Amino acid sequence: MDVALGGTFDPIHDGHRALFERAFELGDVTVGLTSDDLAPRTRHEERHVRPFEERKRDLADELERFAAEYGRDYEIRPLTEPTGIAVEPQFDALVVSPETETGAERVNEIRRERGIDPLRIEVVPRVEAEDGGVISSTRIVKGEIDEHGNVTPGSTPRES
Repeated sequence: MDVALGGTFDPIHDGHRALFERAFELGDVTVGLTSDDLAPRTRHEERHVRPFEERKRDLADELERFAAEYGRDYEIRPLTEPTGIAVEPQFDALVVSPETETGAERVNEIRRERGIDPLRIEVVPRVEAEDGGVISSTRIVKGEIDEHGNVTPGSTPRES
């Protein structure tokens, strides 16, 4: 099975690792990594995003471990549009988070319009931090939590 997923992955955290694990369980993986132009447009909050080549290097390091564990191949490609690579006919499945499930449904609409079979959409649940909030790159960059969801000493506790 050929599996697609996409994102900015800056910084990589345990929520991303859950996506990677599910993707590699299913098959060979192609990751669409947001380009430097697209990355700022996909953020819910304005924040610095590291350059594509830095993010790609860190992503390759992560994916290499999963590929070895599952005996799968992977590829990283630039993502220049939100619907990205998943509209291409070679893919069978798309791994997404709950926040991006609507985008996956849009991808399947585009595929149907083009006469391409829809993708199997695999929604991976959010990974919670120790404070009950979601692990996110934004929270990590703000210094609230680390990549594993541990609350950073001295940070303001998350409000429920």
